[in-house]
Amino acid sequence: MRKIDYAFWTFLLMTGLAGATTLLNVTQTYSATSSQNSELYKQLDLFGDVLERVRSDYVEKPDDTQLIESAINGMLSSLDPHSSYMSPKNFRDMQVQTRGEFGGLGIEVTMENGVIKVVSPIDDTPAAKAGLMANDLITHLDNEAISGLTLEQAVEKMRGPVNTPINLTIVRKGRDDPFDVKVVRDVIRINAVKSHAEGDVGYVKVTTFNEQTHANVLKAIETMNKQIGPNIKGYVIDLRNNPGGLLDQAIAVSDDFLEQGAIVLTKGRNNEETQRANARPGDISDGKKIAVLINGGSASASEIVAGALQDHKRATIIGTRSFGKGSVQTIIPLGANGAIRLTTARYYTPSNRSIQAKGIEPDIAIEEAIPDDLKAKMGAEKPRGEASLRGHLKNGSDENAKLEESGSASYVAKDADKDTQLQYALSFLRGTAKGPEAANAGTQPSATPPPAPAPGAGVTTPTPPADDKKPTPN
Repeated sequence: MRKIDYAFWTFLLMTGLAGATTLLNVTQTYSATSSQNSELYKQLDLFGDVLERVRSDYVEKPDDTQLIESAINGMLSSLDPHSSYMSPKNFRDMQVQTRGEFGGLGIEVTMENGVIKVVSPIDDTPAAKAGLMANDLITHLDNEAISGLTLEQAVEKMRGPVNTPINLTIVRKGRDDPFDVKVVRDVIRINAVKSHAEGDVGYVKVTTFNEQTHANVLKAIETMNKQIGPNIKGYVIDLRNNPGGLLDQAIAVSDDFLEQGAIVLTKGRNNEETQRANARPGDISDGKKIAVLINGGSASASEIVAGALQDHKRATIIGTRSFGKGSVQTIIPLGANGAIRLTTARYYTPSNRSIQAKGIEPDIAIEEAIPDDLKAKMGAEKPRGEASLRGHLKNGSDENAKLEESGSASYVAKDADKDTQLQYALSFLRGTAKGPEAANAGTQPSATPPPAPAPGAGVTTPTPPADDKKPTPN
C-alpha cells in the first residue's frame, strides 16, 4: 500500500509540475505576443496621426487613395528592391504581360520627341496588314493628339477589345502630308522566342519567360531541326538581356534539355516553403551540344536556366557574369485593390549555389566588343547588378556577402557578324573556336552601355523595365 501511495503522490506531483510549466510557457508566450501586438498598435496609431495631419494641414488637398497606396508601396519597397504594391491597373497590365497576349494592333513602338514611333510591325497582325511601316510616326489617336501623353498612356489607348477600330494619324518620311489609317484590333500574341538557322547551328533567342515561352521553344527547336536536318551541330540559347519571368516556364525550358536531376531549389522562411523541381526524361535536342549566352542583363528566370544547365554540364555558358537576382517573388492578389509582389524565397541551383547578388559566372568569359563611339559616351560608368541595388537581399552569411559582385556589361551588337559572343558560341559548337583570348582582344570588360535593361523581374511574374526607349508591343 505504501508503494502504491508513493507512486500515486509522485504521479500527482509530476502532473502538477508539468501543468504549471505549460501554464507558465503559455503565459509567457501570450505576454510576449501581447507586448508585440501592443507595440504594433502604437505604430499604427502613429501612422493614423500622421495621415490625419497630412490630410488636414498639407498645403494642397491630397488624394487619399494615393496617400495609402504610397504608404503601402513604401512599406514593401523598404524590404527589398523587388517587393512592391500594384494598383488594380498595374496588376491588370502585369497579367496581360504574363499571359503574353492581349487585344491590340501588333506594333512595337517607342516615344520620340513627344510622338509615337513605330519600331516594327509584327507579322500577320492588324498593323502589318494595314500597311504600317518601321519609322512611321503616330501623331493622333482617333483624331486626338498624342502630345502630352506618356508612352504607357498612348499604348493603353491603342490596346482595347478585339474587333474594335482605331484611327491612327501617320507621318511618314517621303510623304508631304499626314494621312489616316484605320486599324481593327485583334488578339496579339507576344512571341517570347525568336529563332533561325545560323548555317548548321540552331539559334534560339528567349526575350522573356511568359506563359508562351516553353511552347515557343519547343516549336523553335522542331522548326530548326527540319530546316537544318540531321547534320545540325548544336544550339545557341541566347538569354542575354532577358530580365526573367515565370518560374514554371524557367523550369520547363530547363527540363527541355535535361534527362534527370534537380533543376532549381527554392528555400523560404519556413520549411514548408522549401521546394525542389526535378527534370523528367526527354531531351528535345537529342543530346546535341548547347551554348548558352548570358550577360549583365540576364536575370532571375534566365539565371535559373543557365545555372541548371551549367550544374548538370549539359551546356557551356558563354558571355559575362549575369545580374545576380536570386529571389522569388509571389503575386498575392488583394481582390479589387490590386495585388502585392512579395519576396517569399531564395532560389538555388542544383548544386545548392545561391547566386543572389553574385550571378552566374560563365564557363567561358567573352566580352562583347563595344564600338568606340559608345565607349566615349559610357565613360567610367560601372555595370549594374543586384549587388548595386540599394536594400538588396544579402547572400546568406556574412562570408557569402563579402563575395557579392555587381553585374557586367549588357551591350549586344545589332549586327550578328559583329556580335563577339554569338560568333564565339557558333565557332565553339562547330569545334573551330580559337580561344577566349582572341575573342576578347580589344574589348572593355567594365563598360556598360546605356540604356541597360532593368532586370529584377521576379521569377514568379515578370516585371518589365520602365524604359521609354525600349520598344513596347501593343
